[in-house]
Amino acid sequence: MKIEIGVKSDPIQYRYTYEWLFDLMREQKVRYLQLGSFFELYMLEDSFFTDLRNLAEKKDIEIRSCFTAHRELGGFFSQDRRLEKVARKCYERFIEVAALVGADFVGSNPGSICRDLMKTKEIGISNYLNNMKGLMEYAFSKEIKGLTIEPMSCLAEPPTLPEEIDHMMNTLNEYYQEAQCNRVPVYLCGDISHGYADQDGNVIHRHDELFEHQIPYMCEFHIKNTDSIYQNTFGFSAEEQKAGIIHLKDLKNQILSNTKLWPVSNPIGYLEISGPKKGRDYSDKKLSNNLSRSLEAITEIFASD
Repeated sequence: MKIEIGVKSDPIQYRYTYEWLFDLMREQKVRYLQLGSFFELYMLEDSFFTDLRNLAEKKDIEIRSCFTAHRELGGFFSQDRRLEKVARKCYERFIEVAALVGADFVGSNPGSICRDLMKTKEIGISNYLNNMKGLMEYAFSKEIKGLTIEPMSCLAEPPTLPEEIDHMMNTLNEYYQEAQCNRVPVYLCGDISHGYADQDGNVIHRHDELFEHQIPYMCEFHIKNTDSIYQNTFGFSAEEQKAGIIHLKDLKNQILSNTKLWPVSNPIGYLEISGPKKGRDYSDKKLSNNLSRSLEAITEIFASD
């Protein structure tokens, strides 16, 4: 098994160009991009994305995945048909965008239940799964290889618990198996920084425990660092590695020790950090160093035998 490394594009939003990011990736010898969503994405004309694909190819970058950045496709949990309709329309457009840039996978975290409406969680999950079944067929028509779901870190954003992950993934996999001729499979886009701490801050499920549970469903994953209760996320500079709980060697070992369980042979791990605060002259300039130090740390571990 070969583990590939990539970058999610979130941190450049509204402060650097894709060309800038592609040049940085080439310098770091990282060629895979996960295109993060942004507000205009759902309304832009097709030529924006074909131009982006052409630029990426010119820079020897492959856009292999598209994934939401802002929890914006959560309308399936809202119990409001108007919000659900918009979520479905935007998700379909996201699938079209993925096809335009040549991505294999496209996905999102499923959404969230408002804290004052937690009793609607089961209905929301059912509604989400029903919409995903239709999206599996739409993605097939656009020649996408698969849709992805990201497990999260709280009870209001399913799936988080192991039983929620199993229920949602098994439901969608059974639907895929019934008619593979016109549906794509659904995988997980895992995140090594996601664990579950309850309302008192007690860790109920560790990040590495949940990550390993997800491996049989996973085709790609996010790499970022975090603290002991999964409150803050950051990168892998020397200072950040001392402060965080995610150890890159342990992550690599966990992946390789479960090689036979992966549904794909070459999973890609995408660095997913927001970088320094956006919109300040004293912070925006730090993004290049922020990304570079983290990518150097990751590739040093994952490129070694």
